[in-house]
Amino acid sequence: MPSRRINRTQVAKYMEHRKELDQEAAAAKAGISVRSARRIERAGGLPSTQESRQWRTRADPLAPWWETEIVPLLAGSPTLNAVTILEELQRRYPSDISAALLRTLQRRLRQWRAERGGEREVYFAQEHPPGRLGLSDFTDGAELEVVVDGQRLPHRLYQFALAFSGWRHVEVVLGGESFEALAAGLQNALWQLGGVPQEHRTDSLSAAFRNLNAEAAKDLTQRYDALCAHYAMRASRNNPGASHENGPIEARQGTLKDRLDQALLLRGSRSFVNLEQYRQFVGEAVVRLNGRVGKAFAVERAALRALPLRRTADYEELQARVSKFGTFSLRGVLYSAPSRLIGHRLTVRLYLDRVEAFVGGVKVLTLPRARPGQRRVIDYRHLLPALKRKPGAFARWRLRDTMFPRSEYRRAWERLAGELPERLACRAMVGLLDLAMRGACEAALAQRLTQILDAGLLPEVALLEAEFAPRTPVGAAVCVQLPALASFDALLSGEVRA
Repeated sequence: MPSRRINRTQVAKYMEHRKELDQEAAAAKAGISVRSARRIERAGGLPSTQESRQWRTRADPLAPWWETEIVPLLAGSPTLNAVTILEELQRRYPSDISAALLRTLQRRLRQWRAERGGEREVYFAQEHPPGRLGLSDFTDGAELEVVVDGQRLPHRLYQFALAFSGWRHVEVVLGGESFEALAAGLQNALWQLGGVPQEHRTDSLSAAFRNLNAEAAKDLTQRYDALCAHYAMRASRNNPGASHENGPIEARQGTLKDRLDQALLLRGSRSFVNLEQYRQFVGEAVVRLNGRVGKAFAVERAALRALPLRRTADYEELQARVSKFGTFSLRGVLYSAPSRLIGHRLTVRLYLDRVEAFVGGVKVLTLPRARPGQRRVIDYRHLLPALKRKPGAFARWRLRDTMFPRSEYRRAWERLAGELPERLACRAMVGLLDLAMRGACEAALAQRLTQILDAGLLPEVALLEAEFAPRTPVGAAVCVQLPALASFDALLSGEVRA
């Protein structure tokens, strides 16, 4: 057939049919043309029995420049590709070099590298015995385009995997590749796994290794060293820039995101009500992935080492002092605190998702940890009691915009500030926040404010107070009649009979 090479099987079939049929019929049976049949008969045998052609059918178009121009370029820079060399030749000889020589040049370069090229990297496939190696890695989840509470969720996915069975554990991480994220994810994986592998490998995570300079890059951080020592795991990492050395986890990052993307398409929506719903979605997808490796996991589970008696710390401990403004700073983020803590030095534990503050070993405060890009975490309930005594400070307060628990309250302030004198607007806004706190009706009050503002009205604190303020419980009247003391004397003397 045209444009198709005739193979050995077709030639053998043609020659077999030719014993009984004429040339045209035998060629048709073998699927070749009559012209090819004549050429086969002239050759007198199979293609494998013929000598290969050792002569050229046309002049070498690269002969004038191969030894004098191209080979010296390759000798100096063996990784030059054909496109670069052809462009350089066209620059030097614009009238003699045609772009049509590209394919010829590519074939010649491939042949030259096979004959005289340098050594290339060899990849050595490894065998992973059960229970020997567990790996951790982070991957960016932005390409999944997940939306939580109406906003795009910038996040990473932490994944732990066993090299032998492929069992994996995945967590959603809001933030960077921090030690807290690594420690929490790794420990959650190990306790869910119910055992510990002999070795734990990562890439060059700054959470686990000091990457500031060449000397410190070889040292484990003290916290990561303590974490691995607690679980009796040997810590290792791949060489910088050699991601293939972490193949058992790098490959699974791609399959994980592909599976999550397919599950999102099947779900029909990438929007989630809250972060917990998205985390549950990821967990269900991982359970289905682990269902595929059940038999191998059963083998590896038996080879794992026992867990220690308890978990170890998965937080960073810092010191902070609460300023006169009712705030303290951690890692460039401003957090609020109740005014009773002003002047106190706090021992703060920085977890992956929360911040806990202690005074003298007693926990006095818990706050959500700031998300990436967030520079202030202010709980309006901490500063509201002081603000009620000085409501006029609200208008030009530097932290004013962080005091609104929902966008509806911000909208209410903009309307109040635009239509009322500053003093009255501040009192009204502080009153609304106080009502939301006392009545534990933050969401319900926000909905009511939306209705009022959409109607073109101003919120009146007195009316909303009557609607949302907590009611004082009224107990039922109970009349208790006390018996005369003399009746007890009668009981003791035995005068009263049943």
